[in-house]
Amino acid sequence: MSRSLELHTHQVLVTGASGFMGSWLTEHLLAQGATVTTLLADWNPNSYFVQSGLINRVSNVVGTLDDYALLEKTIKERQIDTVFHLAAISVEGLAFSNPRLSFEINIRGTYNLLEACRKHADAMKGIVVASSDKAYGDSHILPYTEDLPMQGKHPYEVSKSCADLIARSYYHSYGLPVAVGRFGNIYGGGDLNWTRLIPNTIRRLLKQEPPTVRIPSQGDFMRDFLYVKDGVNAYTSMLAGLARPEVHGQAFNFAMGGSWTVMEVVQKLQKIMDCEHIEPLVEQASHGEIWHQHVSAEKAQRMLGWTPQYSLEEGLVETVDWYTNFLSSSFNPAVRSHVVAV
Repeated sequence: MSRSLELHTHQVLVTGASGFMGSWLTEHLLAQGATVTTLLADWNPNSYFVQSGLINRVSNVVGTLDDYALLEKTIKERQIDTVFHLAAISVEGLAFSNPRLSFEINIRGTYNLLEACRKHADAMKGIVVASSDKAYGDSHILPYTEDLPMQGKHPYEVSKSCADLIARSYYHSYGLPVAVGRFGNIYGGGDLNWTRLIPNTIRRLLKQEPPTVRIPSQGDFMRDFLYVKDGVNAYTSMLAGLARPEVHGQAFNFAMGGSWTVMEVVQKLQKIMDCEHIEPLVEQASHGEIWHQHVSAEKAQRMLGWTPQYSLEEGLVETVDWYTNFLSSSFNPAVRSHVVAV
């Protein structure tokens, strides 16, 4: 879908551009000729956004999502017509330990940005908001479809449920061309949140250390996944779809449409890395998380023509290659801030 876009005509604002998913999306937008402005609160000097030089190829506005005046000024002065809103507290553990921060950024930050867009609605070609399959909460109906209610229970889930509803309200009430993407667990090279399963497992296995697996008392977590390159295509497919009025105000699921236990993912990485002899360390999950998740992407396939191009194994092979090169280089990867470009 992204090939049908004339991105060189777009003045794009990306929030969360210095983060994992945001950096991949920003690189793609630049390659397609878009003019990109980013909103940066902080960034990791070891991140792909910095090390690749992306930070020097975009126009960076230093500020935060709680600065409404700055958001409106940026949209007006940079003549922004396209917005990708990815900035968020994206780690469930941090949201659990600091719910106020999570609500301030994920909820208030979303309505501040959308309100600034509303003030300049005539210029807006498309607004794409990142949500999560966690917005459904711990639904017993699987796979998740877009008509299920938003019913998060814990801070991260609730913040995504609220932001999702707020984003779509700006279409229903004010006619803004908004689309919401509800993503499964996105993985791939460049994620320096070492608390996450896939990067931490790869890093530990490269050091011949046992990976750590958190399992709740009722059994192993099950998750749906999405390779980051398929994630980029999901974002641009939503923007392309917003050229059609029937896509306005819609939410779309993006994932592979499967469900894997945490232990299965670890075992796949062990096999790829020839580390099947290393026994994982199993720990008790420390707080409530959604147990089983499985996403239907049928609506995105039907309305946007989007399908994932990578199997889980194919994505993991590329991901292992990325971290192998990164961790063997001269970089000194540090644990990044969980507050990404807000």
